[in-house]
Amino acid sequence: MRVFVTGATGLIGSAVVAELLSNGHTVLALARSDASALAAEAAGAEPLRGALADLDVLRGGVTQADGVVHLAFGNDFSSPEALAKNVTEESAALAALGEELIGSNRPFVTVSGTPQAPGRVSTEADPVPTDGPVGGRGRAVTAVLGLAARGVRSTAVRLPRTVHNQGTGGFAGLLTGIARRTGVSGYPGDGTQRWPAVHARDAAVLLRLALEQAEAGSVWHAVADEGDRVRDIAAVIGRRLGLPVESVPPQTYGPLGPIFATDQPSSSAHTRQTLGWEPKYPSLLEDLENLQP
Repeated sequence: MRVFVTGATGLIGSAVVAELLSNGHTVLALARSDASALAAEAAGAEPLRGALADLDVLRGGVTQADGVVHLAFGNDFSSPEALAKNVTEESAALAALGEELIGSNRPFVTVSGTPQAPGRVSTEADPVPTDGPVGGRGRAVTAVLGLAARGVRSTAVRLPRTVHNQGTGGFAGLLTGIARRTGVSGYPGDGTQRWPAVHARDAAVLLRLALEQAEAGSVWHAVADEGDRVRDIAAVIGRRLGLPVESVPPQTYGPLGPIFATDQPSSSAHTRQTLGWEPKYPSLLEDLENLQP
């Protein structure tokens, strides 16, 4: 299968490209810069120059592919406005990709976050939030799943708050970055809230399985660790960086503060049983041991 991949040179995307290529697929990779294009070529993919906001380029990528895997998302979380811009840009991109696929029965794999289910572990049956700081993303992904009724084999892989590799990536990576800047490995509240996690290479396997096998309109959870306490995450970061570990105000995390403070464990039991996915790479707490001062 020739697969058009957005976000192909990021932490998750680079693992997905390697997984696709090693399983007999070819990759057309959206590349927003010369450096990204060179990285895509070095990985064995064919680059297509353009950014997520270049909707005509996205449509052109779809016309050249047998399937689409969408991973790209802006990395600016500095303010509510920046986060809203990321969501708006992605929503327009998803709409353009989806429109080009209508009636083709080709696979369209997109991603979102695992949902929160107050008082319990969330499952694939729970809806994603359509309000709050990233509610727009939930609405856009829901629209993609709705394309199942219009001849698109659309599916959503929900990624946990931390997708990691060699100790970097995701919410834990943001905690590490803030710890390096402030000199404190912090956690919001009492730190007992739990975050799910998955290694990027395990997530890549699930994204490939969804591309190859998933039924139209289906939802999957790329969850290896159901929920690590944020205090435990911060403790490993602090130990590896030689920094004190303590509670800090939620506003330390800007627009993500309310999400960081939320207990959000998640299950992947249905995903494992249905698609035969079995994570095998290191857990988050094990992987954080790769951090260097």
